[in-house]
Amino acid sequence: MQASEHHAVKVLNGLIETTLETAEGYKEAAEHTSNAAYKQMFAERAQRRRELMRKLQDEVRSFGAKPEEHESLAGKLHNRWAGMMEKMSGGSDKAVIDEVERGEDMIKARYRKAAEDNDLPQRVRQMLVACAAEVKAEHDEISKIKHSLH
Repeated sequence: MQASEHHAVKVLNGLIETTLETAEGYKEAAEHTSNAAYKQMFAERAQRRRELMRKLQDEVRSFGAKPEEHESLAGKLHNRWAGMMEKMSGGSDKAVIDEVERGEDMIKARYRKAAEDNDLPQRVRQMLVACAAEVKAEHDEISKIKHSLH
């Protein structure tokens, strides 16, 4: 495997962890909101993030490498902490949306950085540009909801 391919696998595996973290975050959010529309939206987004994760895993496999299958320890800890904070704040929709948007800020930045990485093979960059646009659109929707609640 060439150096650029090793780099691509490393970047993709990092994004897989991040994407799974947000899928788990959405699952947690769906469990902590009483708003039926938010519950459905969060569940759908968790599913879309898992689909995105599988797409990234397939790309890693195309290099003959093993894709990540688990979120990072830091992500697990963050999701547990976020769940505790939501419970302590009464699980208000505002608190849940605030936490979701924070996670969206993080994933948006990671995808943008990866999409701008000139050391990645062109096909990987093209895929990540499309993924970054999708993640940004979802971030912007959550951000809009958050601002409507404040």
